Amino acid sequence: MSTDGLPAAPTVPETGPSETEGDWSDRLFGGFRRTSERLTGNLSGIVGGGRLDSAQLDALEDALIMSDLGPRAAARIRDRLAEERFERGADERAIMEVVAREIAEILRPVAKPLDVVAFPRPQVVLVIGVNGSGKTTTIAKLAHLFQEQDYSVMLAAGDTFRAAAIGQLAVWADRLSIPIVRGPEGGDPASVVFDAVKAATDQGIDALIVDTAGRLQNKRELMDELAKIHRVLGRLNPEAPHDVVLVLDATNGQNALSQIEIFKEVAGVSGLIMTKLDGTARGGVLVAAAEQYGLPIHAIGVGEKIDDLRPFNPDLLARVIAGIA
Repeated sequence: MSTDGLPAAPTVPETGPSETEGDWSDRLFGGFRRTSERLTGNLSGIVGGGRLDSAQLDALEDALIMSDLGPRAAARIRDRLAEERFERGADERAIMEVVAREIAEILRPVAKPLDVVAFPRPQVVLVIGVNGSGKTTTIAKLAHLFQEQDYSVMLAAGDTFRAAAIGQLAVWADRLSIPIVRGPEGGDPASVVFDAVKAATDQGIDALIVDTAGRLQNKRELMDELAKIHRVLGRLNPEAPHDVVLVLDATNGQNALSQIEIFKEVAGVSGLIMTKLDGTARGGVLVAAAEQYGLPIHAIGVGEKIDDLRPFNPDLLARVIAGIA
């Protein structure tokens, strides 16, 4: 292990056969195992006849809330269950099938991969998130995802507040063989972004991914910093930034929702990426975020490898969360 907390050996996979849809499905089921076990555990023992009564529906709603799906999604699923006529009785499997269908309805409108569509290039993607959310590693994974789609990528180390963030991003840029623009620790982030956009434009880069400061201790300071970056970008390209992506750590559960609220105010978030879903039983917060905010969820992270960040199929993911093979 290196001193910056990254593996000493490169984790970028060698070229070879691409992962199949089945492989990704297996990894999703493995990654969400703790979440699905928590949900099914909370719902176990709730069974009924052709229709569920009020007491059973109350118990189901409470179980969904305890599974981090949030009160809005839980109320919506409860209403759907109340309408359902279970011809063979409401056993656990029948209930989970309905839960999975309703979760899919919640996730479908927000399952939107991050597409590189800007013209003129580059597409500028600001990535924000609190320190410790996995933001820097997620930037590397997103860059790799773009590379897999044959897009050229550049990184900009706009989190000048932390030398470790600059160094970490530089390590990933080297491993992925992509250019990076950085400045000194404590330097002006807007200057770094300005230089990066000019360099990306000159080099014909498709996507420029910009790291930004993740401190929330002083919201006004962060808001001013991001506003300055927006102004600088606007001078170079009125459409930039094209995306403002918030990285969320799923292990924070419902606290992740408060981060969405804050960063929407501070930074004008346009989409979400949720990480560390494989290390928590609180993956239901993905559903809560979708139902409460309706922001695009561009990708999810279910592991530490470079290719463990992917867009998701909402129908498959709903069944994964519900623990239905």
